[in-house]
Amino acid sequence: MNRAAKNYADALFEVAYEEEIDDLLLNQFSDVRRLFDENPDYVKLLYAPNIAKAERTALLDEALSGRIHPYLLNFLKLLCENGYMYDYGYCETRYRTYYNTIHGIIAGVAITAVPLKPEQMEKLRARLYQISGKTVDLINRVDPSVLGGIRLKYEGVELDGTVRQRLDGIEKTLLDAVL
Repeated sequence: MNRAAKNYADALFEVAYEEEIDDLLLNQFSDVRRLFDENPDYVKLLYAPNIAKAERTALLDEALSGRIHPYLLNFLKLLCENGYMYDYGYCETRYRTYYNTIHGIIAGVAITAVPLKPEQMEKLRARLYQISGKTVDLINRVDPSVLGGIRLKYEGVELDGTVRQRLDGIEKTLLDAVL
């Protein structure tokens, strides 16, 4: 991660927070990341040294002007002009970390054998709020190897209530008894 790109992300968050648009920019950061993920050649084009900086930033204007907040657009232009477009993902993560810290949000992962239904996710978020006292930005990752149950990870805590963990525990108990 380039230190300048880190400083840009920090400065963008500070301004957005002061102007109470930090949530808007957080959502738009994600939208732009999805756009970049879907169009990796576009990012390469924005990084291409054989294209003049003015042309590269004009491409950003053409694609995003009026679709995202001018602060985020100018931020992207800074990254583009200074050769830091590949640091965009890190900048988004850094911005989200600041946002979550300021707003008392923690990131969490629920690992299950099958996708959780929206109402299950909401119940889980509510329970985690009761436990932690913080809002949990929860994502669901599917891993068929857990077989059933759920493994939760948040704030360095891991709670494993999966069938796989229970079977592994039974296997260990049986092996300890035999040996």
